[in-house]
Amino acid sequence: MRILLADDHNMVRDALKSYIERLEPSAEIVSADSFTTAFHAVEEGGVLALVILDLKMPGMDGLDGLRRMRERVPDVPVVIMSGGASHEDVRTAIDLGAQGFLPKTLTGPAMVSAIRLILAGEKFVPFGAVDAPAVEPNAMDGHAPLTQREREVLQYLEKGWSNKEIARALELQEVTIKLHIRGICRKLGAKNRTQAALRAQEARRS
Repeated sequence: MRILLADDHNMVRDALKSYIERLEPSAEIVSADSFTTAFHAVEEGGVLALVILDLKMPGMDGLDGLRRMRERVPDVPVVIMSGGASHEDVRTAIDLGAQGFLPKTLTGPAMVSAIRLILAGEKFVPFGAVDAPAVEPNAMDGHAPLTQREREVLQYLEKGWSNKEIARALELQEVTIKLHIRGICRKLGAKNRTQAALRAQEARRS
């Protein structure tokens, strides 16, 4: 898996590279410190699984860089990353075809979960980044409280544990864990376990 990571801050690139390598140790990270460098990397060829662009780096020219990158690699998911994008910027980025928005304030585990979600074909926009979530809730009771057991299961989901591992830790049957996860997703308006974990993390940060 080859991922293009473009940001003009070395520390940000190094940290995100570390997060991605936890997600996929065999991933090849192509680093760039400007939009021009990133675009040249794409021009040199090679199949990409994901492109991550910092909104404020040199050469981006606002969201024009996103538009140009989408035109160059229309079949590759392109994600915008920023430490302080406006709601309008995020909304426009999604309208231009961005697969998501990654705030630099995300924790390491949340960043990994968001990238995993995007690589699975979903869009990721955290609550509060725009006026409404990018993925519509799949249930009407998105504000229903979680039970104590569901909260316990959700804590393990945030750590990335499998159903089997959670079942072993809580001394429950794996089928019971699946039922709890289904209930968690329904109550949080999440499509899957990864999205549920992300929403829980975002709720704590808000």
